Amino acid sequence: MVGKVIKAVHDAGMDDNTMIIFTSDNGCSPAANFSELAKFGHNPSYVFRGTKSDIWEGGHRIPFIVKWPGKTRQHSICDSTICLTDLMATCASLLNKKIPANAGEDSYDLMPLLLNKGKYQRANIIMHSIDGFFAIEKDKWKLELCAGSGGWSSPTEKTAAKLKLFPLQLYNMKEDIGEKNNLAEQYPDKIKELTLLMEQIIKAGRTTKGKVQKNDVEIDYKKQK
Repeated sequence: MVGKVIKAVHDAGMDDNTMIIFTSDNGCSPAANFSELAKFGHNPSYVFRGTKSDIWEGGHRIPFIVKWPGKTRQHSICDSTICLTDLMATCASLLNKKIPANAGEDSYDLMPLLLNKGKYQRANIIMHSIDGFFAIEKDKWKLELCAGSGGWSSPTEKTAAKLKLFPLQLYNMKEDIGEKNNLAEQYPDKIKELTLLMEQIIKAGRTTKGKVQKNDVEIDYKKQK
């Protein structure tokens, strides 16, 4: 299907004036039958823990591949953490339009990364699982406000409660990308720092600079099941 899209752009004579983005909306669903795929040497979650629905990286990490002739350098690789919400600010930048104060509150312009010019402004990222459990990631640290996957994978929150797992998870993403070593009990100050940041963002109703906004719904980031 990607080939058909690229061919259509080529046949229309728009190769040199079209940006094509290949991405996904979340990690791979377990309905894909991971065990069968493993027989062929393929793991949709790569080295990441979890799948679609989970708070872990396997629930959120996705490909983001850009083809933009004459703009984005071919075969270049960027290791910055971005979010699909950034597409709004990026499109606004392309069109030289200003986003209203009450729109795109968590959207950052990707043009510095696409053009390898300037600085991408995102400093943190917030995510949540299908059951509404939140996580916040800044620099090398990721705080997950739940004891288990927060989703479909084992242990679920009910199972985690029965196992009496620590109610929070903290991972050093530089050293432990697979989220295997929970450091929550060892770094209470880091938990306090990231929790305070989460509260500040919720209060502001945005992660970008701008006028304080109301959240669409009341946010209970400390929820427990």
